[in-house]
Amino acid sequence: MIRVMVVATSGVVRAGLSAVVTTNPLMTVVASAADLDTLASEIGRSQPDVILLDLGNNLQQSVWEKLLLLNEQQDSLRFILIVEELARIDLEVALRSGVRGILPNTSTESEIVAAVEAVACGLVVLHPDAIELVYRREKLVDNPVQTLTPREIEVLVLLGSGLGNKQIAKSLHVSEHTVKFHLSSIFQKLGVSTRTEAVTVGVRLGLIML
Repeated sequence: MIRVMVVATSGVVRAGLSAVVTTNPLMTVVASAADLDTLASEIGRSQPDVILLDLGNNLQQSVWEKLLLLNEQQDSLRFILIVEELARIDLEVALRSGVRGILPNTSTESEIVAAVEAVACGLVVLHPDAIELVYRREKLVDNPVQTLTPREIEVLVLLGSGLGNKQIAKSLHVSEHTVKFHLSSIFQKLGVSTRTEAVTVGVRLGLIML
């Protein structure tokens, strides 16, 4: 019997994931929690084999730090992360934090059940869309044309903060013309044509933390 713990900030999502798990007679839900703090106190008591984790868009650095700490405190924790935006996931950080499965929140019941079974057996599960993102990131990182200068990274970070050209220029003590020059170079190197696309790629590359 595979022991599953369900963690989700939304009560509706917790109930839904629990229902999905119980469709398989070889799985049982041993506990549920609304946040990582409750999860930490429940793990020792429930001893789950797999933890289904859906935190919506709350994937800040503090989340990875908590998962890493839990992984260090407990042996063989296996998380399956269900996310709204695969593009926001840093795969290396996720795996280091004990995540062994990454699925979009549009996954079917059969996909979730199959992922739980695989992760319980010690495998790593990545949705095809997540694998595609990894290929894209590797292509961008490996291509020397995509390398941004330190100043371009600064401009990109400020762009990600929602600043306009004038505000970026004031923040960096440069002219708006210089900012436009940097943006043009950034767009070319990242292979994008809009500010939004540049920020999106910046997030994927780990240059911007939103």
